[in-house]
Amino acid sequence: MRKVILDLAVTLDGYIEGPTGETDWCILDDDMDFPRFLAGIDTILCGRVSYEMWGNFEPEPSANETEKAIWSAVHAKAKIVFSSREQQDSRVTYITSGIPEKIAGMKQQEGKDIWLYGGSKLITTFIQHGLIDIYRISVHPTVLGAGKPLFQDLKERINLNLIEANRFRSGVVQLIYEHKG
Repeated sequence: MRKVILDLAVTLDGYIEGPTGETDWCILDDDMDFPRFLAGIDTILCGRVSYEMWGNFEPEPSANETEKAIWSAVHAKAKIVFSSREQQDSRVTYITSGIPEKIAGMKQQEGKDIWLYGGSKLITTFIQHGLIDIYRISVHPTVLGAGKPLFQDLKERINLNLIEANRFRSGVVQLIYEHKG
């Protein structure tokens, strides 16, 4: 069965964005092996705002080959965008209702794992419906003091089991948990 993997960068104080939406604190080191993660997924889930911010992002022509390859791999994945209103974009599939049923169906289909990218409202919805199988959180060595928190408006405790911890040259620590169910 396919798994839904929440994979996000977070600051040490728990923010996924700064007060004005900035993510310039995010570090992507070669030793993080992000291309290996991308090879293990075939679908990316995100909210409308997240999709509008990065869904069609193209790196600068001066970007290094690794960054270009990563974005090429990201854009090769199927994208499903969650929105409260109907949208038209031939590059993605929009879902406006029935999230738990549709995700349960997707998990039963043949294919690779599914990356839940964000945003925070969508993450909260997935948590409330028990749809996240793996939490892959990369803690960056930055304290912002304010911004958009990773977890918000949760109604109950989430118990997780640590399955892996990775430390990278940059000081980023990646914690991989599975839902205890």
